[in-house]
Amino acid sequence: MLFKLVERRRYYFLFSGVLILIGLATLAYSTSTTGSPLQLSIDFTGGALFELQFQEEVSEETLREAFEANGFEQLVVQELNAIDETSADAQFPTESHYTVYLDGATPDSLNNILPQLEENVAALDDATSEVYAGAEGVRVQLQFTEAVDAVLIETFLAENGFEGAQVQRLEVGAGSRWSVRTEEASSAQIDRMLATLRDLAPLNEQAISTSEVSGSVGEEVSRAAVAATVAATVVILGFIWFSFRKVPHAFRYGACAIVAMFHDILVVVTFMSILGLLFSWQADALFLTALLTVLGFSVQDSIVMFDRVRENYGRRRGESFELIVNRSVLETIHRSLGTQLNGMFIMVALILFGGETIRHFVVIMLLGLMSGTYSSIFIAIPLLVSWEKGEIPLVNRAGRSEGQSSAPAQV
Repeated sequence: MLFKLVERRRYYFLFSGVLILIGLATLAYSTSTTGSPLQLSIDFTGGALFELQFQEEVSEETLREAFEANGFEQLVVQELNAIDETSADAQFPTESHYTVYLDGATPDSLNNILPQLEENVAALDDATSEVYAGAEGVRVQLQFTEAVDAVLIETFLAENGFEGAQVQRLEVGAGSRWSVRTEEASSAQIDRMLATLRDLAPLNEQAISTSEVSGSVGEEVSRAAVAATVAATVVILGFIWFSFRKVPHAFRYGACAIVAMFHDILVVVTFMSILGLLFSWQADALFLTALLTVLGFSVQDSIVMFDRVRENYGRRRGESFELIVNRSVLETIHRSLGTQLNGMFIMVALILFGGETIRHFVVIMLLGLMSGTYSSIFIAIPLLVSWEKGEIPLVNRAGRSEGQSSAPAQV
């Protein structure tokens, strides 16, 4: 005896309805308290962009703390490649970049130190060699045009009255190059932030870049996402309608797949709104990317099950439509769950062991995949049966004169 999965469809619809009502209430509450249904990132609101090249490794946590200490609350921190092969850093030998820390020295006492080093040790790159005075004291940034032994630098400094100088060769590698996006900032705020960063670690002044990020970029992405969703809806509806044209009421298959797809959109947006209220998660371009990706998974799963319904419709003459659909779901559910669980395990691993930058993206993907799996089995398929049996309000059952036990058409 087959398990009557489809027969319990009213419970599935009730569960989804409650979830969507909670979501709408959450979106309304978020709009009333924050002015927006979702917490928007600077991709949509605009802000400032810092591109930084440190001369030593700096952790993301340290960088975040420095920005937060200067009043920046909305941060998108991303590690970039350590050295671009086309950058100025790539043209110098490995053992040519040094930072010298001088206790007790003043900037005035070091006015001639760079010309003297160039004359007695090796030629310097004027663009990246400089004397800095920060909270930790005076330091000298040296970029020679050829490989230089640190001992030569120490010896020269000792002979010129700078005994005890600490000479460190800089190895620009992982954790040294960062992109930081923040909320809007004035020129004075940017200058103060750069001063803090110089005290944090030596910076390659030539590689520093600050610019404004326009919120119109996020608006363009949003418009493109809406257009893509509308286009995908039309294409999916047309494709399924054409593919199932030999089955009675082929339009219903496409319509049910679209309903399941929008169900997933509402569920994902609901969870994003809740996460925004509880943990200040922000919707950005990656969120839209995850949302569009989820829609593809959802529709694919629905089509697989519809295809089995089509096959059984031609084979199981004399069975009711509900029984045919129920049998089709049970025959394909193991494949559907196996495929989706495989993807979920990978996403859980990325959440646990992946970087902070992609964690929110993967969580949204995971939630969307779970919703897509549920909607394919418990929304799209049962909705098809409810439509056939005339259970959907305001939707007239086509072909009402056809009995449920009438012989199905040959596919």
